[in-house]
This record gives sequence, C-alpha cells and structure tokens, in this order.
Amino acid sequence: MYEIWLTLNILFELGLQYLPTVIGTVLLWLMLMIFAITRGGAGWKKALRPAIIVGLIATAFTFFITPSMTLSSFANMGYWVDWMNLFFYAAAFGGVAAALAWPIVAVMRRRA
Repeated sequence: MYEIWLTLNILFELGLQYLPTVIGTVLLWLMLMIFAITRGGAGWKKALRPAIIVGLIATAFTFFITPSMTLSSFANMGYWVDWMNLFFYAAAFGGVAAALAWPIVAVMRRRA
C-alpha cells in the first residue's frame, strides 16, 4: 500500500512540476477540437480507429523507451508496482496521443 501512496505523491508532484506543459497540452487539444468542429463535416467515427491505433503505438513506444530515458532498465523492475506504474505511464501518454490525433484525423476524413 505504501508504494501506491508513494506513486500517487510522485504523480502529484510531477503534475505540479509540469503544470505549464499539462495546461499547454489541454489548450492544444481544445484548439484542435474547436478547429475540427468549426471546419464542418468532420468524420468523427471514421477518425476513432486511426486515433486509437496512434494511441496504441504511442503506448508501446513509451513502454519500451521509458526505462532507458530514466537511466534504468527492465532488469531493475522487480516489483509488480514498478510494472504497473510503467504500464499506466505509457497508457497515459498513449491516451494523450490518441486524444490529440482524433480531431486531426477527423478533419482529414471529412464527410462529403
């Protein structure tokens, strides 16, 4: 239980440290959504699958690259909480990638 609490504290502190980046990403997503909505005829349903694929690719890439970016390795991950954290960090980056890709692909796949 301590490891989970420690992880939540670390996430909170990272959120505070990178708050400008988080706010910038949210603003970028809002601008992309507004652009796609005002453009008219955006193919939201047709764009969902490619956006999910982008998210899955980003998740896989983040999963495999994160340990080396943190000067660690998979060999150093000996506890299930380590693997869970890595997976959820990667899934979060994949979710952000999918969310940013969705309005872009929706505009590219406009209905006639």
